[in-house]
Amino acid sequence: MKKIFLFFLLLGFVCANTVPIPPKLSQSQKGDVVKSIKYHNIIYISEVIANEIANIPTGEKLDYKRLDKAIRAFYNQGYFEDVWVSFDSGVLNFYFKEKPRIGSIEVKGYGSESDRTALIEQLGLKRGDMFDSLKLDKAKQTIKAVLEQKGYYGSVVEFQSESIAQSNAYNLKININQGNEITIQKAIYEGRKELSVRDIEALSANKERDFMGWMWGLNDGKLHLGELEYDPLRIQDAYMRKGFLDAQVSSPFLSVNFNDYNAKLFYKITEGTRYKVSGVEIVLETPVISEDQLYTGLKIKKGEYFDVQALRADMDAIKTKVADIGYPFANVNPDLDKSDGEVKVIYYVSVGKKVYINDVIISGNTRTSDRIIRREIALAPGDLYNLTKVRESENALRRLGFFESVRIDTRRISEDSMDLLVSVVETRTGELMFGLGYGSYDKITVNASVRERNLFGTGNSGQVYMDISKTRQMYNIGLTNPRIFDSRFSFSFEVFRSSYVDWNYTENNTGFSTSVGRLLTNTLRFSLALGVGRTNIADFAGGTESFYRTIFTNPNPWKISLTPSLSFDNTDDYYFPKNGIIASTYLEYAGLGGDENYTKLYGKFAFYHYLKKWIPIDLIARYKAQAGYVFEEGYTPINNLFSMGGISTVRGYQSGSLSPAPIGADGLYVGGNYMFTNSVELSYGILESLQMRLSVFYDFGIIGNHKRNFPYALSTDPIMRQSAGLALEWVSPIGPIVLVFPWAIKPHPNDKTSNFEFTMGTRF
Repeated sequence: MKKIFLFFLLLGFVCANTVPIPPKLSQSQKGDVVKSIKYHNIIYISEVIANEIANIPTGEKLDYKRLDKAIRAFYNQGYFEDVWVSFDSGVLNFYFKEKPRIGSIEVKGYGSESDRTALIEQLGLKRGDMFDSLKLDKAKQTIKAVLEQKGYYGSVVEFQSESIAQSNAYNLKININQGNEITIQKAIYEGRKELSVRDIEALSANKERDFMGWMWGLNDGKLHLGELEYDPLRIQDAYMRKGFLDAQVSSPFLSVNFNDYNAKLFYKITEGTRYKVSGVEIVLETPVISEDQLYTGLKIKKGEYFDVQALRADMDAIKTKVADIGYPFANVNPDLDKSDGEVKVIYYVSVGKKVYINDVIISGNTRTSDRIIRREIALAPGDLYNLTKVRESENALRRLGFFESVRIDTRRISEDSMDLLVSVVETRTGELMFGLGYGSYDKITVNASVRERNLFGTGNSGQVYMDISKTRQMYNIGLTNPRIFDSRFSFSFEVFRSSYVDWNYTENNTGFSTSVGRLLTNTLRFSLALGVGRTNIADFAGGTESFYRTIFTNPNPWKISLTPSLSFDNTDDYYFPKNGIIASTYLEYAGLGGDENYTKLYGKFAFYHYLKKWIPIDLIARYKAQAGYVFEEGYTPINNLFSMGGISTVRGYQSGSLSPAPIGADGLYVGGNYMFTNSVELSYGILESLQMRLSVFYDFGIIGNHKRNFPYALSTDPIMRQSAGLALEWVSPIGPIVLVFPWAIKPHPNDKTSNFEFTMGTRF
């Protein structure tokens, strides 16, 4: 009896796990010739492919074994729930019941539209896929894993399917009920004595919640499960930065109360001895460079506590110095000789063979000419490899603003040669802009411009600009070639006409300027510009003609000026520099002819530093300053002096509204012959995919007059103003935009303040 039961059990298992077996055909059918083959209810496989799968020839007698093999082949394609056949009068009919398909996928209860799209891509589901229960179960587990990585636990995921009428397909709805976030209310570090909790947690992704942790800049204590396994190494690294080379950190133990989703995090720490540096030694296997050069600038110092961060910096510095003389495959291996609380640091340096550049291979540029990229690369075929020049070349390409990303890799060709692989991803360099705005002073503003920073992929830039409002009309046409015939010389030409209604008069300017320049180094440029223009000043506000003649001795002056300038830029990006300096200065001498005679000295400076290596958030520190002085040597119209206020000087005060004390009863502002402004900013990345950042700033400026003896002047005291606020920085589809929300600090009663400002087309 047991044998019979086991037989039927085995028979049932086999039947449940095998494909359908076609019905047996009669002996007369087996001997019939297959005249044609027809396929019924088949959509996703063409008849041509079906014939290849079946592999049953026509014109021959039907072969039962071949037919059986064909049915199994169709079933194994994975598209069909059932396959069966019939054979009548020489016609072999294949019948299929296809598995249902996914007609559409909709996710509810999860993030934004882009988040939902990204989630569907992670699941591996798409329209047209088979409606497979195993695949859906796997997708459900994937969704829960994604939510747990984001800190949501106990999430509920449900699938709903709705059949589509007259179709073997279903609309799939994924309903997500996000669970709760686990908060680390307490972190316990058993064995901690020498370091503070803040020092230990400085690098950790998971840490105890701060008091009022919901505030920006404080830790909210949310659990990051995917990072938990790496946190012991980060804690160990924090100890090694303080000299504890023997520190040991256990794996984390997390205790979660699922009633309130609060957790305790536990580590066991053995701190060990804190080591001081007893000495530093560099062992150079092959004497290709003076060891004194390698010792210069080392951060590990004798007598100081060991710092693993300084060790890494020294290794990189030594490797760079060796690589800069042609040894890119140099290795620096540190050895730590510990004894009685002291450690001797030994760097073993192996240099390999000297390497030359075989070729520079450029890819990814569909629009920009190869030569535009190649001329920014400091290395050429036949040159000795130099790591610093490779890094400088990457930054030079980024500063062009033509590319979204730049990467220079190496490919070894032989022991003594390599290729440089320059990969770029181009970004939009042209801007077609039309804008309509309204301001309390300018009223309705219409502006339009066509600007291209990479004209026809040649690296030249051109611009046609128009800006019209109640108080301002500006027209400008310009063309710049930064590298004439790919040389280090530049040329630019500009024609302009503008009209501006100041607080007390109307100013009209017409003229042109042309300049030539030369790139002195990869980051330093010299230019010499010649400008010719004429200014017309009219429509004075009130007063008598004699009064204004005192101020504007010539209301229609000609100006011919010569302006030498220097500009420096070693930043690592065009729109959002993270590290580097941008600085420029010029000396404008107006006195080569015409009516105006003065000398204006002006300079500006911007410093950028990325703080992420010190603070684990995307934060850029910026310091910007500008200063100018006008030396009066004859007639100097007040419109060529300085004014302060607005987005480029002290934000929170209307543009140009801050000027030395007014003269006369009408309050005509005279302008300043000296000015200094500076700003401190912190910029935080809020949406990296959209290239959007939020910055907080503080501005301070001073403007005044020296040796100006205007009649009726009410005061000669300088003006000092300050402000603070927030700015939203965004590289939008129509160009870079800055929205500024300033706050004027302690403004004077007559100051013209501003609560909102914006600008387009400028670097941040």
